[in-house]
Amino acid sequence: MQSVIRKEMLDAFTTAGNSYLSGQYLAELIGCSRTAVWKHIEELRKEGFELEAVRNKGYRILKTPEKITADEIRLGLTTNFIGKNIHYEDSVESTQKIAHRLAAENVAEGTVIIAEEQRSGRGRMERKWHSPKYTGIWMSLILRPNIPLPKAPQLTLLTAVAIVQAIEEMTSLHPEIKWPNDILLNGKKVTGILTELQAEADRIHSIIIGIGINVNQLKDDFPVELQQSASSLFIEKGELVPRADLIRCIFKQFEKLYLLYLDQGFFSIKLLWESYATGIGKYIRARTITNTIEGKALGITDDGVLKLEDALGVIHHIYSADIEL
Repeated sequence: MQSVIRKEMLDAFTTAGNSYLSGQYLAELIGCSRTAVWKHIEELRKEGFELEAVRNKGYRILKTPEKITADEIRLGLTTNFIGKNIHYEDSVESTQKIAHRLAAENVAEGTVIIAEEQRSGRGRMERKWHSPKYTGIWMSLILRPNIPLPKAPQLTLLTAVAIVQAIEEMTSLHPEIKWPNDILLNGKKVTGILTELQAEADRIHSIIIGIGINVNQLKDDFPVELQQSASSLFIEKGELVPRADLIRCIFKQFEKLYLLYLDQGFFSIKLLWESYATGIGKYIRARTITNTIEGKALGITDDGVLKLEDALGVIHHIYSADIEL
């Protein structure tokens, strides 16, 4: 009940923008006492929100916290279901682990698990993902699409497009996507995406998309072995990026693309993905589990599979690989 009241209060502040909301208005809108409103205002202050209270006018939010909180993300959120239910933790082993547990408990589609720090973050092929506190976005999104099992990897590509669009909108930077799940700026990785399933042989129960974005790290925040290959939005732009604003923008772009995908299929997403892709039309090296294939990247199929033409003109379909440009 407390979380419902808080969500409704933050929705009201979102709608009000810079205007004041009286305690009486909030109490009537939410259906609680003015004392309860005051208690929630004080809880927001404890979280780091700076609220102005003016006699005969009411309250307005002047500043949000430096750290990410579920309440800060909800303030200004305009989606219908993506991010409406947020499970927030300060420090976790992995948001993916929590997402798998919550998905098995049948939480609502669009639920997001977000943490300030991951102690054991991971990417594809169980690689460690460096996730220090208060610098990046470390989150997992739970989806329940009614699609055939083989089409699940398309959601990785859709997620990449949504994140690129959000970064462009928030920073004016122009990221590129390296198939299948890396987002690059000036050739350095700023985002990784990990898609996992809870499924039976013929049915998807849930798709869990892990997202790691390097937002405000300095170069020295990365381990030495990553400093030549990894970067952050701050390093590339030279300005701090408000993480909660970026999260809300990602949710907005993702929901728009996801609904388009469910309604019209993958083709529109494919065209968008290819417009952001790096390496298409160039010679690349694909390292699969069994061998290494070199050739020209032709694009992706309607199912999101990479097409690679070798020196003999043979077209290979790459389902999973590390790509070297």
